[in-house]
Amino acid sequence: MSGPDNPQHDTVGLTDGPSSAAVSPLHVPATSATSRTGYSALETSAMSHIGKRKYEVFPGKNTFHCGGHIMMGRDKGFFFLTVGLFIFGGALYFAFDCVYLATEVHWSIPIVGAILYILSLSNLLWAGMSDPGIIPRATTDEAADIEKNIEVPKQDNPTYRPPPRIKEVTVNGVSLTLKFCYTCRIFRPPRASHCSICDNCVDNFDHHCPWVGNCVGKRNYRYFYLFLVCTCFLSIYVFACNIATLVLEGLICFITIWSVLGLAGFHTYLIAASTTTNEDIKGTWSRKRSPAMKNPYNNNSFSKNFCVTLCGPNTDSLIDRRGIVTEDYSVASNPPMKPPEPYIPNSSQDQVETFHNNSAAALTPDHNEPLAANGQS
Repeated sequence: MSGPDNPQHDTVGLTDGPSSAAVSPLHVPATSATSRTGYSALETSAMSHIGKRKYEVFPGKNTFHCGGHIMMGRDKGFFFLTVGLFIFGGALYFAFDCVYLATEVHWSIPIVGAILYILSLSNLLWAGMSDPGIIPRATTDEAADIEKNIEVPKQDNPTYRPPPRIKEVTVNGVSLTLKFCYTCRIFRPPRASHCSICDNCVDNFDHHCPWVGNCVGKRNYRYFYLFLVCTCFLSIYVFACNIATLVLEGLICFITIWSVLGLAGFHTYLIAASTTTNEDIKGTWSRKRSPAMKNPYNNNSFSKNFCVTLCGPNTDSLIDRRGIVTEDYSVASNPPMKPPEPYIPNSSQDQVETFHNNSAAALTPDHNEPLAANGQS
């Protein structure tokens, strides 16, 4: 069985000398320990794996989760860091920017952002938790068959160097060279390469991405690319939303500054002149009414007027809002009386009738007065 159980599989064919290729990766030294049953240590180790899942005895440096359904690289800490930063940034965007834009601009803005966010995050998870296209290592029989087809150097010639372990194949009319992987003990297919971090040969190997925490190869390259594209669109969308938020807030601040600035300047003039807005609008102290008009509340000094208005003692409240309600207060708090409406006669005849009625009422004696007087006596 191939893998780390064979201590010589990484050095085969790498040492210069006539015996470098004569040493077979399947060769077990004569001094190796042999069990009482007659099996070598390599065969005993292989038999101990029988009945296990293949991911449990996988020779590479990958990690597996959920019963082998999830496959990750050895540097999965960077992958979790990427996912954490992605989730944290998305939470800030949806908690602050989207709430403001949904209420002030349009409700569809968070929906578009959510779609881009879900696409980016899902492709990131697929790229980091799937098989990138790992090529299985050669089994014992396959490795033995490869060794038989490789030329064995002549031991009697000390200057003989074995030929390189390569193969020539033709792809669409183009001749390509296949290199032999001494770790996986296979001739790597075209465009494949051995990742030193994951310790696997990956088909159509692109690179090992630390932020994804996995190799990028034939089976997960599409997810890696879609993650980049979706994240690019998401970043542009979030940036545009932030610019829109800044523009709206800037416009509001601009309008507020000018309105408040003008109002503050106007009231600065009122304090300096020791007048009020009502008096200024009515022109109470304006000399246009009378040249001798003078504001009796003006101290003839800007500093004194500011000190009196801003730093002078404040008067006590006159409404006594925490006092006890009395009968007098109840009477005083009744609704005010409406002023009598003036009588406007329709004609001169009405004026004559009104005069005669008033005269007759004045000459008619009041019969109730003597009765009241008698009653009192």
